[in-house]
Amino acid sequence: MPQSPDSGFDRVASFYDPLARLVYGSKLQEAQRWLLKFIPDGATILIIGGGSGWLLQQVLQHTSPSHVLYLEASEKMLLKAKQLNPNQIIVEFRHGTDTGLQPHVSFDVIITPFLLDLFPDARLNQLMGRIYTSLSTGGIWLFADFWPVEQKPPFWQKLLAKSMYLFFGLLSGVQATQLPDYRKRFNRLGLQEIASESFYNGFVQSKVFRKV
Repeated sequence: MPQSPDSGFDRVASFYDPLARLVYGSKLQEAQRWLLKFIPDGATILIIGGGSGWLLQQVLQHTSPSHVLYLEASEKMLLKAKQLNPNQIIVEFRHGTDTGLQPHVSFDVIITPFLLDLFPDARLNQLMGRIYTSLSTGGIWLFADFWPVEQKPPFWQKLLAKSMYLFFGLLSGVQATQLPDYRKRFNRLGLQEIASESFYNGFVQSKVFRKV
């Protein structure tokens, strides 16, 4: 049976971060770091799909949350995150996916770092719906991901996107084959975009959405 895209990153956990730096330099980290200034003091935070824990380390160093739920589908990635951030009394490390989120628990801030590009349409709609339900009214959704340019994309961008999906499809069971139309989905949820920044010639974008 092919691996689920929710758990397949165990196979790339040992080299995912060095590979990302080789291809994108520091741009993926810059895109995530740019979001930190929007996290209010004392916030309850959900980081879903944070991988090996670099983003969690940045959140703990540069913001002052009251509680962080670190939800990661890859057991090996979760272990690396724990090792990078030991003895964190305000962090709850949980192995699982959005299906384990409890409907009565909400968060002031939810961060999806390079997560939403992994899923085909039906699964993505389900995922984003659950995240929306878990976000408090007035809360903010911090998004960093690969973003399809609205005009005709340059050849290098199309080639890079196809290569990523082929590579992670083979090694990690990622079922998506193209970048989603995020804007349509965020608009459908009624989220208000309040800030945006682009990186890597627009191929990577960070956005801040508020639930009104």
